[in-house]
Amino acid sequence: MLSQAASVSGMDRWEALSMIESGDNDHAIGSRGEVSRYQILPTLWPGGNPRNEQEALSAARAIMNVRLDRFEQMHRRAATDFEFYVLWNAPWEVDHPSKAVSARARRFANLVKAGVAAKP
Repeated sequence: MLSQAASVSGMDRWEALSMIESGDNDHAIGSRGEVSRYQILPTLWPGGNPRNEQEALSAARAIMNVRLDRFEQMHRRAATDFEFYVLWNAPWEVDHPSKAVSARARRFANLVKAGVAAKP
């Protein structure tokens, strides 16, 4: 399965996602009630403690595994870092992301590529 692959060099996708979504804040709550450092919608949160970094990562991975598997089946390739972020933030836009989602996806992809450390 290709979906588990992260960028070969640079920052881990999960570190970059946490940085983009919440600034690595385990206590963050978004405007639509999103929880955890990954800003997971309440309807997608599987239960457990969203303030626990490991539980949040496990939940985020489970959500993305489904999305990445579907992407790979449809496109017959693994998602790029840009597409990974779009799949996280607005999966229905993966083939035609809006300007706002594209801008965040570019920032995410640049973080992954550059390897900017999420934590000092």
